[in-house]
Amino acid sequence: MFAKILIANRGEIACRVIATARRMGIATVAVYSDADAHSAHVELADEAVRIGPPPVTESYLQGSQIVEAALGSGAEAIHPGYGFLSENPDFVELVEKAGLTFIGPPASAIRAMGLKDAAKALMEKAGVPVVPGYHGADQDPAFLAAEAEAIGYPVLIKARAGGGGKGMRLVERQAEFAEALASAQREAAAAFGDAACLIEKFVTAPRHIEIQLFADAHGRVVHLFERDCSLQRRHQKVIEEAPAPGMTPAVRAAMGAAAVEAARAIGYVGAGTVEFIADGSQGLHENGFWFMEMNTRLQVEHPVTEAITGLDLVALQLRVAAGEPLPFAQDDLSIDGHAVEARIYAEDVPRGFLPSTGRLSHLAVPQASVFQPGALRIDSGVRAGDEITPFYDPMIAKLIAHGPDRPAALARLAAGLAEMRIAGSVTNLAFLRALTAHDRFAAGEVDTGLIGRDLEALSAEPAPSERTIALAAIAGLGLLSHRSGTDPWEVLVGWRAWTEAAHRIRLMQGEAPVTRRVVVLGPLRFRVEGDAEALDVTITCDDRGMRALFGDRSLRFDIAQDAHRVTVFAAGAAVGFDLPDPMGASGETEAAGHVITAPMPGLVKHVAVAAGQGVARGETLLVLEAMKMEHSLTAPRDGVVAELLAEIGAQVEDGAILVRLEDPQGD
Repeated sequence: MFAKILIANRGEIACRVIATARRMGIATVAVYSDADAHSAHVELADEAVRIGPPPVTESYLQGSQIVEAALGSGAEAIHPGYGFLSENPDFVELVEKAGLTFIGPPASAIRAMGLKDAAKALMEKAGVPVVPGYHGADQDPAFLAAEAEAIGYPVLIKARAGGGGKGMRLVERQAEFAEALASAQREAAAAFGDAACLIEKFVTAPRHIEIQLFADAHGRVVHLFERDCSLQRRHQKVIEEAPAPGMTPAVRAAMGAAAVEAARAIGYVGAGTVEFIADGSQGLHENGFWFMEMNTRLQVEHPVTEAITGLDLVALQLRVAAGEPLPFAQDDLSIDGHAVEARIYAEDVPRGFLPSTGRLSHLAVPQASVFQPGALRIDSGVRAGDEITPFYDPMIAKLIAHGPDRPAALARLAAGLAEMRIAGSVTNLAFLRALTAHDRFAAGEVDTGLIGRDLEALSAEPAPSERTIALAAIAGLGLLSHRSGTDPWEVLVGWRAWTEAAHRIRLMQGEAPVTRRVVVLGPLRFRVEGDAEALDVTITCDDRGMRALFGDRSLRFDIAQDAHRVTVFAAGAAVGFDLPDPMGASGETEAAGHVITAPMPGLVKHVAVAAGQGVARGETLLVLEAMKMEHSLTAPRDGVVAELLAEIGAQVEDGAILVRLEDPQGD
């Protein structure tokens, strides 16, 4: 076994690998960019080596610098994690040429599966069923449009390299094809350095089911059963589970056999996943699934497989890479219960899942195991005070629940999500809570279109209750500064001994202003007066935190606050209120549609208009790339481009004015 390994990655997966290596007595070396100098994976590792500035092209994608770091630190092997260089065969060869071991499959296997078109041709030859489509080399837009027409709409445009939903577009009508293709090609080129795309028939009730594989260097290949990854947004997974709802032994055997055959066909070694698309319209059946692609690495969702098998997949990776045989055969494996994983992201769901940035001013998680199986497990690479930057994937954590059956696992996941406390960045927690309560999901009736069909309901932001507003008003005025377990007199401010002390506060909940008058009645006693009613509130503090008493009803709550925002955590939900700067701009110009601003930090990838050009409402003005995804900015109304303040290649900040519109002449 290796004495020391280097992890060529960052964040949660780097921390995950370090945890297993530590349990095995293996020393670890982290690499980091300037943006990650004080990150969790750097502090957890035994050693750390700087490899460059924040952009991935200058740091985590610099294979030669990573190899030099490994050699300089005395590491014997490199674990690539997932993403970055994990599926780059040139990097594998660079590692091996340096006399190091790559903890993953051989370069030949990665190449065989690295381009989706070639992989599908190889799978067809091996007898693995594939989705109908065009997987050839001709990338002429007119030719591809004709192929899409021949296949029949709807079709999927997919980048032939990479994964993670990047370079993927669903096209339902011929009129949308050209723009979707151009966008997919730009995104694919930016993410993978390869703009080529393939066209596939879109299965109308698709389920995304994947098989976890393991192969050793001694000829043994086994599968570790399936995962259902059908709950997706923008072609990226949100919730994954194992086993798949509605799976039968016959279909599992057929899928497992096809995946094993795929691995054998390319001489695979290590951990890998074969992804299938299944027709869920009539339930799962043996002739109703098709090969999509193979991920020649560990998957983000591997913890659900660990939960139902009891195996440590990272430990298996290390043992196989060290030349050890797999310690089990297929018949030795069995499924224990059910597991489900939710990915917690810094993203703004109501605004189209836009990635969000910010410093995590407050991060509290439920009691759970860390990087190893348990009834509730949390895998994370960030801590309170860490910053979510625009340079990397905005995932904050993965919450994994395991139970004796699916209902028990879902109940544990829902309870765990309700206990999560995150402030400082917009997150998808409310969306995840709504999704776990979704009737069809609870019933196991899942497909990749479920989120899209019910997105409005899933992303709806309910109006905050009067109780929540009252607590926000008290906290926003600085009348409550909780420190768990302290004397209530120490947290009391703003009251007077002989008369009432009244305060007025104006909060912003989204775009809506909320004004309240707060009267301090005594020690931790307040009256909060609104437009329609007044609430008397008494606050108590104990070892578990704070509780608010409203008449005959009490509510346990928590508060996270900084100079600009207060967040109230109560009843399994989090509601944030901005504390507006009274000297700040009114925002009326933007609200009227006169300016278009950057919704997040990003890189201008495409400009579709010019100064003086007339535009129609909904027309694309420019395209921003942030966190490896493209985001189109459209005209909020009809008008004329008065001023264009961004050019291709410019890095813009959140809120930067990019386009100014004026009314058409004559209006």
